[in-house]
Amino acid sequence: MNLPAVSQMPLRALTVCAAGVAACLTMNLALAATPADQLAGYTAQAGALAVPSRGQSFFTARHGREWSCASCHGAVPTQAARHASTGKVIQPLAPAFNPERFTDPAKTEKWFRRNCNDVLGRECSAAEKADVLGWLTTLKP
Repeated sequence: MNLPAVSQMPLRALTVCAAGVAACLTMNLALAATPADQLAGYTAQAGALAVPSRGQSFFTARHGREWSCASCHGAVPTQAARHASTGKVIQPLAPAFNPERFTDPAKTEKWFRRNCNDVLGRECSAAEKADVLGWLTTLKP
């Protein structure tokens, strides 16, 4: 199959190709995220470093709602716990105890959105996410 040389392609076609390559690269980077990558993203969005002690306090406190994060994930989320309402087993949240945690940014955002809504009645801020993830990454076996 003969493809046209780049110099012969219309500008619009080049723009579409470049956008497609950029989207694919972004998706591949997103799929290969680590907890450290996501923490760096949240601290950049917040414009401040994570404060792990503040993350621990946030995680264990109730924020005017029925539950705290610890209600379902345990006060120290290094072991499996049970959802406060459904009783469903929840695997450890701390990345050192569950290497699958915080490796998929889409899943991370989905669960932060859902859980923050349950705990706070709103989405968490980037600083709150950074603080919680900062604390969770300090928990080691």
